[in-house]
Amino acid sequence: MEGPWRHNPWYNLLRPYVDVTTRFCYRRVRVDGKNNIPWDKAVIIAPNHCGTLMDALVVLRAHWGPCVFGARADIFDNKTVAGILRFLRILPMVRRRDGIRKVLRNYETIDQVVDVLSNGVPFCMFAEGRHRTMHSTLPINKGVFRIAMAAQNALEGKKDVVIVPAGIEYGDYFHFRTWSRLRFGKPINVSAAVREHPELSEIELFALLREQLIAGIRSRITYIPDDENYEASWKEFEERFSALRGYDVSAYRDAGLPRKRWQRILLAVLTSPLFAVSAILTAPMWGLAEWLCSSKIKDPAFRNTARFGVKLIGTVLFGIIWALVFFLTLPWWAATAALVYFLASYGIFYDWLNLVR
Repeated sequence: MEGPWRHNPWYNLLRPYVDVTTRFCYRRVRVDGKNNIPWDKAVIIAPNHCGTLMDALVVLRAHWGPCVFGARADIFDNKTVAGILRFLRILPMVRRRDGIRKVLRNYETIDQVVDVLSNGVPFCMFAEGRHRTMHSTLPINKGVFRIAMAAQNALEGKKDVVIVPAGIEYGDYFHFRTWSRLRFGKPINVSAAVREHPELSEIELFALLREQLIAGIRSRITYIPDDENYEASWKEFEERFSALRGYDVSAYRDAGLPRKRWQRILLAVLTSPLFAVSAILTAPMWGLAEWLCSSKIKDPAFRNTARFGVKLIGTVLFGIIWALVFFLTLPWWAATAALVYFLASYGIFYDWLNLVR
């Protein structure tokens, strides 16, 4: 099987459009700590997982070059979907809960990941194994360390293998067009750990690496440690945030929007004509997106992923339709301006909703 990291002209053609679409899913996008990634080594990126597919898209956009991802294997059961995922450079990762027989398939995936890393392409794996829409973390699975050790055994003497912890946060897990932040931490040198601790068993070595990875991820996010009293702890954080910043904590979610309620209402009134035009132009897209979110998607964490997917496909389909209408009915300069406005309308629609929320 050809390595997923290899040059693909169709992938390279679509990649900029996907990155731009990801960017316009948020009012603000921030990436910190890229200098912590040692590109001369075999790099495994290990972020927390709080935003379903959007997490991978945020990581992908942060690095212009190729990047391969791991995802849970059950979504590869459909052959058509599996083909699309592999085209997108996503490899299946079987979890223990999927059954021991299926877990054996991971050996094939691990071989592919080692091939990816040996060719200087980073591999991103969400080591928690599932998403969680909380300012917290789930237990780290062994899979990321097994992959790191397999790469270490294959690349020993050629290049070191490192795991780079990363923290992903959003202004809101469920609302569209807030903000995203990706922060890369200091790399954990797996190869150095193997050399420095030859007396440790594999289990002991994994425990050491797990401790460092958990600490690295938690230091990159707003971490609430008490799961049992999460809501109370989060409320306390909000109060401390408000006292520190001197304004309401809603600014944590709504960065870039007016802080005071009366300012938000005034801006909403003044921009209501733009909102009305935007709503009309993009009605098929946001209507479909909200119908999917309310009727078909049970897990609210996937709602922004659905909105992204609708925007990704709908912008092309309805953009062609509106382009024909504009250029057939308006002068070329007015048609061009109208088409540009259409491309921004999906975001304007949701920004206005955030204003009145």
